[in-house]
Amino acid sequence: MKIVIVGAGAMGAIYAALLADSGNEVWVLDPWLEHTQAIMQHGLRIEGASGSRCVTSLHVASNASELPEAELFIIATKASSVVDAAKAIGPVLTPTAMVLTIQNGLGSGERLASHLDTGQLYIGVAEGFGASVKAPGHVQHTAMNKIRIGAFYSSHQSNIEPLVDVWRAAGFNVQSYPDIAQLIWEKFICNVAYSAPCTVFNLSVKELLAHKHAKSVSQQCALEAWEVAKAKQVTLSFDDPIEHITAFGIKVGNAKPSMLLDHLVKRRSELDAINGRVPVVAEEEGMVAPVNRTVSAIVRSREAGWL
Repeated sequence: MKIVIVGAGAMGAIYAALLADSGNEVWVLDPWLEHTQAIMQHGLRIEGASGSRCVTSLHVASNASELPEAELFIIATKASSVVDAAKAIGPVLTPTAMVLTIQNGLGSGERLASHLDTGQLYIGVAEGFGASVKAPGHVQHTAMNKIRIGAFYSSHQSNIEPLVDVWRAAGFNVQSYPDIAQLIWEKFICNVAYSAPCTVFNLSVKELLAHKHAKSVSQQCALEAWEVAKAKQVTLSFDDPIEHITAFGIKVGNAKPSMLLDHLVKRRSELDAINGRVPVVAEEEGMVAPVNRTVSAIVRSREAGWL
């Protein structure tokens, strides 16, 4: 399959490497020139949970005009960049191509739906994944659990098997799922629990779980998101959100959320799609989310200081 990956950061690079190693023709588009030039010159070096490899078969596009037509486009950018990604692939997006977007937080699918044929749009949820860019062209893969994929509209779910098959052949534990909204919210609640709280307190997930006061803030953030999900009548597979986020936190261990990793290098985070999103969706239901509003204000203040 010919695949284009828009966004070759930590997670996008893992997708690119494994999909290319399984025999697909994979193109990557990313604005970080030092990173893409390293990939072109020396290959993409991956170490960690998916094994050690240096993938030299990747094709790199320095700008969107160089992208080919493809059967699958994977948008692996931050949530704030998905519309730009949709516009970039627009000129080469054929009616039969599939578009799979994988982001943290809420709202990416809805933003893309206003720019793409929703019959082509699929949503991915990465569960228990972790990765970080160690240097240009070099990515450390810290955790690898499951990718779940669903059609943006359930009426297109019957077309999903070729998409699932290509991920499975690349070595991913992948599952198609008919109620993608459930998966998005279940992961969103975990993201809310750890993203801004770990960033505010500068703690890994494991360290936060051992910190009495930080853990309390984390739990209150998750409870606010869970209460909104229930108000919106989202189907969830659990009744105890604290048990849910604790099990997730134990599983990811000493990992640092991407929001904290962004702050460590003074880069704008995905706050507005995660903790910053909770007060917005709460207001839609006539509710408030004061703890998420507070931690979001702290994160925004820090970002404003160095952006």
